Amino acid sequence: MRDWNAIAKAIVKRFTFIEILKGMALTLRRMFSHAVTIQYPKERRPIAPGFRGQHALAKRQGEAKCVGCGLCAAICPSQCISIGRAKGKVTKYEIEVLRCIYCGFCVEACPYGAIALTENYEYSAYRKEDLILKRERLLESWDKYMPGTKGEEYFKKFWRPMSDDFGTPPGQATFRGKQQ
Repeated sequence: MRDWNAIAKAIVKRFTFIEILKGMALTLRRMFSHAVTIQYPKERRPIAPGFRGQHALAKRQGEAKCVGCGLCAAICPSQCISIGRAKGKVTKYEIEVLRCIYCGFCVEACPYGAIALTENYEYSAYRKEDLILKRERLLESWDKYMPGTKGEEYFKKFWRPMSDDFGTPPGQATFRGKQQ
């Protein structure tokens, strides 16, 4: 048993081009409305909190926090970080941006909070060598994109756990009757 109403509707749609008329009506409605396009260099969309952009080496009192332990390089899935040490000092710290997948593992692995992913997304170059971020440029990125207390707030908001997270909750049963 066929549903003759459905067949009749299909025939009417085919010969009257209802879908085409609906599409043209939608186009005409949108044609006279405000454009959604933004003019990029002049107008910019707000950056989402915690955006992972260009890398930076964190500083404390003008000195780099990085001690060259190599945990960030060891955990990096794309192996884009290379570190060199000599006589207890970091001699080389490079990040090859073209290989980086911006996963943030390097930030999580660093026990000193020495590397950060800034909100800067506007760094392009014509040569591959310009996209290998060396230690000096990474330190400049910290000064430029994480001024003042912005860097400290960045680590507190987006990279957990912090040492404050490892306390005993109030009312928690503990050994020897000690409670915090």
